[in-house]
Amino acid sequence: MSATSISFPEQHKPRLAVSFGFLLSLYAIVPLCFGVQLIDQFGFDFALRDALPNSPGHFLLFQLLFGTPHIIASSLLLVSHREYLTAFKYKLLAMTLFIAVFFGVGSLFIPYKVLYVITACWTVYHVLKQQHGVAKAVCKLPKTAFNIQVALSVLAGIFIYIGIFLNNSLEDNQAEAVLSLASGFTVLLLISSLFCQRYIDNPRGMQFLWANTLLVICSWYLYKEQYYFLAILMPRLVHDITAYSFYVSHDYNRHGGETEHRLYRLAKACHLPVALVLPVLSVLLTYLLQAYGNDLINWLTVTLFNKQVYKAVTLGLFGYLALMHYYSEAFVWAAGSPLRRYIGFKL
Repeated sequence: MSATSISFPEQHKPRLAVSFGFLLSLYAIVPLCFGVQLIDQFGFDFALRDALPNSPGHFLLFQLLFGTPHIIASSLLLVSHREYLTAFKYKLLAMTLFIAVFFGVGSLFIPYKVLYVITACWTVYHVLKQQHGVAKAVCKLPKTAFNIQVALSVLAGIFIYIGIFLNNSLEDNQAEAVLSLASGFTVLLLISSLFCQRYIDNPRGMQFLWANTLLVICSWYLYKEQYYFLAILMPRLVHDITAYSFYVSHDYNRHGGETEHRLYRLAKACHLPVALVLPVLSVLLTYLLQAYGNDLINWLTVTLFNKQVYKAVTLGLFGYLALMHYYSEAFVWAAGSPLRRYIGFKL
């Protein structure tokens, strides 16, 4: 889903509109996780915290529902429509070349931790810029105020992300420095949000302003309290379901009636609703690739070249698709994009 700000006027009236009310309801995960943390701390003496892993990605079910599936869904949306590939082919080719050179060849010279931090920064920017981009349509913040909100959210998010995923490799003083930086940017975000309230003249805009602010604040709090799983779960869930709402709306509006697209005609023949095609297919492909992809590639390379290749799918293919997703989502839903003809919004 696009990080670019959303405007209401469209080239035609879609049958299924993305609901800002629905998108806002996703933020209910924030007070829910906060409540779970309080109950665990004061009622169960941190039993849940000690039992949970550092990241939801350690749970197979979570991996099959969030993260990789929505990235695969966005890729399928692009490659399965010829006019979209034609419109963006030069950008996609250029980015593919960049990824191959910088992350492929560059990995031979650039330390792994540096590449990890770069990817982490890009991930956090993508996730939080998307949420602020969605909210901009109803918040209507001035450009400077909007950019400050995004910058502070992303900076706080980056240090929260690093503090969580690199916690085992950080020295005590480094961990304290990361926490201090995350805390400082979170406080600045809170102050900025209080200041930005003056620009918002509608209840929905105010709700989105504080939903995005509290998403970061609560992630910081849970990170500080070492509830790493919950701290990552909140933005992951909000981000992924927001993205799927765009994909489903696009598919329903483009292929819900008569369509010449073979995939959606097959889905209709199988009595599968058009809105479920991308979610079901992306989850199924995620499962198949995670369960069998690495072993299949390794078997092929051993058979053909007598050379083992580890994690070719989960690290190589998924990594490439993720980076391409972070890049392409910034323009495929922008005003004037062929995909935007099939997206509308309602309060």
